[in-house]
Parts: sequence; structure tokens; C-alpha cells
Amino acid sequence: MKMSEILGYGEDALTLWALRRFTSFILDPSDKTLPSDCLILYRPSFGRRSKENSSVFGEFDAILASRQNIYLIESKWDNLTEFKDEKLIIRREQLLRHRIFSWYLTHWNEKYSGKWASFRKEQQHNFNFEGKQMAPVKSLLAINLESVLNRLLEHCKEFSSESNIKNVLLFFYRGIPKPSFEVERTFRLIPIDYGKGMLGNFIVLYP
Repeated sequence: MKMSEILGYGEDALTLWALRRFTSFILDPSDKTLPSDCLILYRPSFGRRSKENSSVFGEFDAILASRQNIYLIESKWDNLTEFKDEKLIIRREQLLRHRIFSWYLTHWNEKYSGKWASFRKEQQHNFNFEGKQMAPVKSLLAINLESVLNRLLEHCKEFSSESNIKNVLLFFYRGIPKPSFEVERTFRLIPIDYGKGMLGNFIVLYP
């Protein structure tokens, strides 16, 4: 059966479109993983809002795992207008999200699978994020985190340290020339021109 044409609008649709077509652009130049060998999690959520004095820390636009690295992805688009800012701002809660999830990645070990209580007991003294706490035992967040951490680390066979975690900001723009911006130094900026993928004001997701 022939599948219907799928169109999308806005930042989320652009992110999904880029993940399908530009995976090789997101990978570091030194990362030799084939795009077909990557694992992609689209909009994984760790609590919808990053509340103070809680364990939740929001959602990424995507997480991509190659055999060598794990890429934590935020997205921003020009909203169909000419983008005039000289600096792309990554908000405080976004920076905190990347720091917290990087901590989980580097402190998690398969020995803790099914034993979140042990993980929390042994590692919580190292969890030093003001206004935040580790996910409580048996919470939905803990269950979600354990599933995601296991899946990512099983896929990324060469993961060994924080150096294998890459913070990425995708910026979607239309037209020429490619924009040049300042961005938080811990992030790699990847500009993507989406102009040729548009049908009116919609991005073509399929075919």
C-alpha cells in the first residue's frame, strides 16, 4: 500500500526531517559510524518542565547514538523569517539538562540495571546540581532514565567517558548565505538550510 505524503510545520518537524536526511552532518568528522548504524531517540522526555527542587530536567529535541559517541541535540529555527541575531542563546535550563544527562551517562553502569535504589544510594553524593535531585526510586523518571541509558550505552560500544558526549545545536534557516553565529562554547553549531525541502510553509517529511 502506498503511504500518504506527510508534511510538517515548525521546529519539531524540521528536527525529524534533519534526522532522516542529515545524520552524517551531525556526526563528528572523526566519527566513522555509518548513518544506518546510528540509534536515534526523537524528543526523549525526562519531565516536561524543568522544575526547581525536583528531579525532572526537561526533554531533548533528539539524542543520537553512534558506535563512538552520544549526541545530545537541541534545535532552533528561523521561524520562516530572516534571522538577524548575532548570537544563538541556549537557555539556562537547556544547559542544565545537558549537564545532568551527561552526569547520568558517565555514572551509569549495567551492574545497576534493575537496581536503581543501589545506583541512587552509591552515587547521589556525586550528584551536585543546585535545586535538583536524583530520580527517586520507582518513579516514572527513574524507569525512563534506566531504559534510555541502557539502550544508548548498549549501542555506543566505544563509550568510555564524557569525551564521548557531544552537545549539538541544529539551526534551521532558509536561503543563502549560511548564517554565522556565536554559540555556547560547549556546543557544536550545525546550520541546515531547509529551503529545498519545503512545500509552501511545510517541510516534506515523507516521501
